[in-house]
Amino acid sequence: MATIFSVRTGTRPRRRSSKKSRRNGAEPIQMRERRHGYFPKLFVWRGKRYHVSAVERCWTVSRRSRDNRVERHCFRVRCPEGTFEVYQDVRYNTWHMQKQVSP
Repeated sequence: MATIFSVRTGTRPRRRSSKKSRRNGAEPIQMRERRHGYFPKLFVWRGKRYHVSAVERCWTVSRRSRDNRVERHCFRVRCPEGTFEVYQDVRYNTWHMQKQVSP
């Protein structure tokens, strides 16, 4: 009895990322210093240091559940290189670059 193999061409297996931030386009950053233990002051993104001259806006994102747990602390920060939106994932205590608002 002959065995028939089916081979699909032009397809590659999809890599699944274990980090949720990759799905929404965010990249990890290293928060080196914070003002008052809360506001970003100095972070490293793609190997470059960014000094925050002003925090233009801050807000929180909460998960809709029984306890309305805070999921993220978000910040719009101004640096000499441009304006960025960064956030802290409260659950894992990690920091991420959401987007560059202006160069």
